[in-house]
Amino acid sequence: MELNTKLAILERMIGIYDEFLSQFDLACEKYCAHCCSANVTLTTLEGYRIIDHLETNNLIGQLETIARLAHPDRFIPKVSINRMADICARDGDLPEEPMDPEAGPCPVLTDDTCPLYAVRPFGCRCMVSARNCATTGFADMDPFILTVNDVFLQHLEHIDAQGYTGNFADVMGFLADPENRQNYSSGRLGGAPTGLVANQPVFVLMIPPEHRKRIQPLLDQIRSIQPG
Repeated sequence: MELNTKLAILERMIGIYDEFLSQFDLACEKYCAHCCSANVTLTTLEGYRIIDHLETNNLIGQLETIARLAHPDRFIPKVSINRMADICARDGDLPEEPMDPEAGPCPVLTDDTCPLYAVRPFGCRCMVSARNCATTGFADMDPFILTVNDVFLQHLEHIDAQGYTGNFADVMGFLADPENRQNYSSGRLGGAPTGLVANQPVFVLMIPPEHRKRIQPLLDQIRSIQPG
């Protein structure tokens, strides 16, 4: 699948997701940055979209900021979400993936606002809460939203199956290299470099029985815009 096709699918999926979220009463608003963590992960497809936005808006200097402020204890995944679903479906053992909740804020966060908000990773977009996290100390998320989030994350990885997943800082650092960007856009990536993990197609979707009927319309929408 050509890169422009993948990017078009990504945009359509974001539109579908935003429309889905509009039916919920959420507390999230501008300057609410409690979930803007250094532990966010994303795919190389999302990272490429962000860099394209940076270049278009003369903000490419943000890449230096990301590299400079990347937290040393940021979360680094050992498996992608589709690999995780695959392991669970086969009753395998998941690797331990320690996460430090005190790893600090996202390296691009400025005065509790995000300069990349329009093209933020899906991992940021899907972190929503019915109540202000500053008051509760945690996100209050409808269980069905959690299921939908997993399904969207799985499909985003599926369309970027030849790419990688990793921490925001590591994916952006990888794509900051023009040669890596060119290899990615040409589909010439090899084995995953240190800090990133290889993506894979969907093997099984993580949908609990009680949500299977309710989520079907969203699945139909997703599958209508992407081949395979």
